[in-house]
Amino acid sequence: MSRVDDSQSITFTTKDYSPDYSNYLDYDEESSGLCRKSEVRQFVQYFLPPFYFTVFLLGIVGNILIVVLYAYYKRIKTMTDVYLLNLAIADILFLCTLPFWALEAIFGGIFGNFLCKTAKSIYKINFFSCILLLSCISIDRYIAIVKAVKARASKKKILLRSKLTSLVVWVSAVLLSLPEFCFSLQDEAQRSCSTVYPEKTVKAIGFAVQVTAGFFLPFSVMIFCYSMIIWKLLQAKTFQKHRAIKVIGAVVGVFVTTQLPYNSIIIVKAMDAINITITDCQTLKNLDIATQITESIAFLHSCLNPLLYAFVGVTFRKDLLKILKGFGCIRTLIKPQQSTLKLSSPSQTETTGSFLL
Repeated sequence: MSRVDDSQSITFTTKDYSPDYSNYLDYDEESSGLCRKSEVRQFVQYFLPPFYFTVFLLGIVGNILIVVLYAYYKRIKTMTDVYLLNLAIADILFLCTLPFWALEAIFGGIFGNFLCKTAKSIYKINFFSCILLLSCISIDRYIAIVKAVKARASKKKILLRSKLTSLVVWVSAVLLSLPEFCFSLQDEAQRSCSTVYPEKTVKAIGFAVQVTAGFFLPFSVMIFCYSMIIWKLLQAKTFQKHRAIKVIGAVVGVFVTTQLPYNSIIIVKAMDAINITITDCQTLKNLDIATQITESIAFLHSCLNPLLYAFVGVTFRKDLLKILKGFGCIRTLIKPQQSTLKLSSPSQTETTGSFLL
């Protein structure tokens, strides 16, 4: 985010750990030995605000459309429906924090201490909830397609289970965001909202938890579930299976492309937090800039979620056309071609219609 998180200042004569309130240290290297980061500050001021506002505008439209479609045209009948609605809400809440961080990047110091903690906590809660909900969607699709008999047997309890699972996701996201609330503060001198860990071990643990819960866990779940789904689809004698496999490839590919670069940087920062291995000023500045770029790329997932998880489905596209027709955007309602994908049971098509059909 614009308040480049959790960096430490260093000197070139000692390896003592000394957490700072900002990554934009503005000291004279020659006189004090501290790394001057005015270049990072300048990059943030010019790069982040337009990027954040663009992501906000693109993402908010798609996710609000999903909420509207569920409210007016589509009844919530399956676990996927519950997860998609929760995912859209989480994306909306997450995206709504971006304009504030854009303003903070431009002007600095717009938050008080409490608002700084609150804003960073809201950001983390919705970040983790989005990622965990993607894992839930993967598991639901795996059960619906690979374990079709089990899916039919639990159909009566499906909504209750999905609501309870969503509740667990939100509670887990709140717990994972607690470090942000505890260690974030507004530094008036540096005019930034930053996360300041009390010691390097706590900082390293915080990074490790973020990478594990925010990338490796959901990525492992997605790889397992979608691999089993592809194996099942390859056994189906239908042309539509190739389209379904392409959709799966897009889902996994987008997740890796948007999330892997940022989490790789987090791993580097976690290792540096433990050993203070990076002592070169230019390397530190490059790492800060790389953090901003890769984290911004990670935010693109909130824009792409509606396309990957909802509007790829025939039902969602049909309902969207109804909305456009209602507003006079189109004159005739185009009836989507019905899919010919045949799985092992009708309930599979119903449960995963927004994903494969």
